[in-house]
Amino acid sequence: MRKNKTYMDKLLTEKGFREKFDQEYQNLCIAEQIAQARHHAHLTQSDLAKRINTTKSAISRYENAGYNKYGVALLSRIAKACGADLKINFVCRESRKKYQKALKLK
Repeated sequence: MRKNKTYMDKLLTEKGFREKFDQEYQNLCIAEQIAQARHHAHLTQSDLAKRINTTKSAISRYENAGYNKYGVALLSRIAKACGADLKINFVCRESRKKYQKALKLK
């Protein structure tokens, strides 16, 4: 059974929109993972800030999907402070396309 295309499906076929969407989604995922690691370590934003020598407001920014200036050094410090390992994956676009196509067929 084929799924009807939604307005969002149509927007995602536009290259410019798709690129911006993917970047925002990536930022959201990073922010969410920072918050999850902090919660898993039973740390408040203030606790984490002290451990990485920054401010509570900086931690709040890092956990906000609107933040887009993450660096490997910053993410490594956050991971270490939370007792976690930082893992970065590169996903081949071709693999992502096949995965997305498979989802649409379901």
